[in-house]
Amino acid sequence: MTTTETTGQTAAEETFSATIRRRSWSGHQSAEGEGFLDVLMRGGLTREAYTAMVAQHYWAYEVLEQASAVMRGNDVAAPFCPETLDRMAALEADLAFLAGDGWRETYPASASTVRYIERIKEKCFDWPGGFVAHHYTRYLGDMSGGQHIAKVMRRHFGLTGHDGTEFYNFEAVGDLDAFKTAYRTALDTAPWDDEERESIIQEVLYAYEVNGAVLRELGDEMEQWRKAG
Repeated sequence: MTTTETTGQTAAEETFSATIRRRSWSGHQSAEGEGFLDVLMRGGLTREAYTAMVAQHYWAYEVLEQASAVMRGNDVAAPFCPETLDRMAALEADLAFLAGDGWRETYPASASTVRYIERIKEKCFDWPGGFVAHHYTRYLGDMSGGQHIAKVMRRHFGLTGHDGTEFYNFEAVGDLDAFKTAYRTALDTAPWDDEERESIIQEVLYAYEVNGAVLRELGDEMEQWRKAG
C-alpha cells in the first residue's frame, strides 16, 4: 500500500490531523514564504510594516472570535475554541503599544483581509467543520511558527517582555505542546465522515490561500517600509 510522505503510515491508518497536515503542507509553506514575511523576518522592514501585519490579524480575528463565541455552543466545535485562546485583547494591546490612538484609521482592513473576513462570515458561524478549518489554520500556526515570529520581532525592534507581541503569548493556555496534542486528538475523534473531512481539508487549503493573499497585498506596499541602507 502507498505510504504517506510524513509518517510512514499507510493511507488507511493515517489520522485525520496527519492528513490535514500532509495535504496542506505546501499551502502552509507558500503562505510563510510570501515575500513580505520573508523580508520582515530578515530584518529588512520597519516596525510600521510589522504593525501593518498585526492590524490585518486584528480585523480577521475580530470576526473569527465572534464565530468562536457562537461555536462554543456547538458540541462538535466547542472543544477547539476555549476562551483561553482568544486573541482580541492581546491584539488591541499590541496595536495600542505599536501605533497609539487612531490605529484603526491608520491601518484599515485590506482588500484581501476583507475577502478573508467575508469567507469567515460565510463558513464559520453555522458550519462546525468550516469553523474548525479556519480556526486550525490560524491558532495552531500562532502557537507554533508564531512563537518564532515573536522572538524575531522582539530582537529586530527592541521590544521587551510581551510589549508589541502579546498576540503570540499563550501563557493562559499552559503547555502548548500538550494543547496542540489535545487539539489534534479532537480533530481525529470528531464525528465527521469521509465526505465532511474532505470538505474541511478543502476549507483549510482555502484558508491558507487567503492568508497568503493578505501577505501578498502587504508585500505590494513593501517599498514604503524598507529600511534604508
